[in-house]
Amino acid sequence: MDTDHTTTHRHFIIYKPFGYLSQFYSNSKQQKSKKFLGELSNFPEGIMPIGRLDEKSEGLLLLTTDGKTSNYINSKKVEKEYYAQVDGIMTNDAINQLKAGVEIGFNGKKYMTKPCIAKIINDVPKIPKPSQKIRDDRHGPTSWISITLTEGKFRQVRKMTSAVGYPTLRLVRARIGPIYINDMNAGDIIEVESFL
Repeated sequence: MDTDHTTTHRHFIIYKPFGYLSQFYSNSKQQKSKKFLGELSNFPEGIMPIGRLDEKSEGLLLLTTDGKTSNYINSKKVEKEYYAQVDGIMTNDAINQLKAGVEIGFNGKKYMTKPCIAKIINDVPKIPKPSQKIRDDRHGPTSWISITLTEGKFRQVRKMTSAVGYPTLRLVRARIGPIYINDMNAGDIIEVESFL
């Protein structure tokens, strides 16, 4: 009798496109018209996203069949870096507010974000062209910033930039721990042996 119960887990790095939900399917009637990760590939049974990106956000998302790996990366030990295109020219004062922590709403309560790394990006980051229309500079200037967090409340980056007066127009997760988006395009999938 075979007593070896070790399972070979599978791990994927994907570039979640704009407009997709960070789940594989839904039985909800309201979500029948939504796009799901399962439409990108025939993923193995038991696959789960590690954390989420909201429907209007894009970029790096890790998928795994291993709950332990998922729990570790979701823990506060692993940095997640985001590129945000914001409405207006972000000031150093606003960046310093983001670094120190800002008050946002979460689950109907006020929440103070933890100190984080935030900086202005002078050149447009090397990421794919947006698949959706972003308001262009004819309607006023925009700027790019990088925010690196070890927490991940729902829509946190968007709430943070709004709290300092610069609504986010486009949000791309560029890094999770040591894994960078590099030159991936929306919808790309790379299977790897391990994330860590």
